[in-house]
Amino acid sequence: MTETRMSFKEMCAAFDVTPRTLRYYEYIELLQPDREGRSRFYTSRERARMELIMRGRKFGFQLEEIRQWLMIYENEGNQAQAQAFLEMADRQMIELKNQREQLEEAMNELSSLRETTARSLA
Repeated sequence: MTETRMSFKEMCAAFDVTPRTLRYYEYIELLQPDREGRSRFYTSRERARMELIMRGRKFGFQLEEIRQWLMIYENEGNQAQAQAFLEMADRQMIELKNQREQLEEAMNELSSLRETTARSLA
């Protein structure tokens, strides 16, 4: 049975990314599609890698961190990848918590300024 492959255009649509983004991920070697002439085709392996890339980006991981995570998986397997992910997740949770605190502080300050301005107009 032949593995189902996705075209470049289908891959962009499936992951809601621009062609530029997909080309960039290939350029930095996060993805390695099959090439036939100028056409690119993505196997289930590449689609799984793209899912991990998108998940990592959603959580705020840097592309280099994602690259290392994918390399660990390919070279050392699931156990090493899981350990690396735990370390990345712990670091990112601290960063997200700091960002949330900064956002809450900014929102409180903006709300206070808004209330002061609204009172001055009344």
